[in-house]
Amino acid sequence: MTGRTAGDDAGRTLRAERALTTRELIMTVAERLFAEHGVLAVSNRQVSEAAGQGNNTAVGYHFGTKADLVRAIARKHSAPIEENRQRMLARIGHHVDIRDWIACLVRPVTDHLAEVGSPTWHGRFAAQVMTDPSLRSIMIEEYVSSPSLRRIMDGLHGSLPELPADVRAERTDMSRQLLVHTFAERERALADGTPTPRPSWHDAANGLIDALVGLWLAPVTTRRDEEREQP
Repeated sequence: MTGRTAGDDAGRTLRAERALTTRELIMTVAERLFAEHGVLAVSNRQVSEAAGQGNNTAVGYHFGTKADLVRAIARKHSAPIEENRQRMLARIGHHVDIRDWIACLVRPVTDHLAEVGSPTWHGRFAAQVMTDPSLRSIMIEEYVSSPSLRRIMDGLHGSLPELPADVRAERTDMSRQLLVHTFAERERALADGTPTPRPSWHDAANGLIDALVGLWLAPVTTRRDEEREQP
């Protein structure tokens, strides 16, 4: 039996590199198609064809199911965003207020989108997936369960005035919706070449932080308030 040769090793390395390149290409194409048309409207076959793969089962070969492909795309972005958050948390230290915590929610994402450069599709991809009941849990697992995000939410809640549990839950949902869809709308405008309210992702982050601070510090309507409003 002959041993492994240098040529065998080189061939395996080349095949591994080609497979990695193909995976990256499929993820890029799929993210764009999902962002522009919706996840359910795009088949694995369409992704394979758009990625220039002669084998229409390339998505299944490299990723498995569509859910596996969606998870891989989400993870591709969640990793650098998590790194951004960890760096930002290290910079702000321990003496922080509500605006600092909210900035830690917003800026790691806007910084990432700015670094990727226009056009990007991640904001619209995330919005599409978050509105799909069968795939929404993937985005939540990849983003909401991150160590840095748990620390940020604990710090945010600790810096807030006392709020009823139902109001706190409601404003958490509102914040998520505002974040996801603001990113998506700005990204769409940049891709289409239409005007945006803010000139840069940095400035867009400022506006979003202002809005979220106002949301969390807004007064809570009580039953007495409602009674006073009655004609």
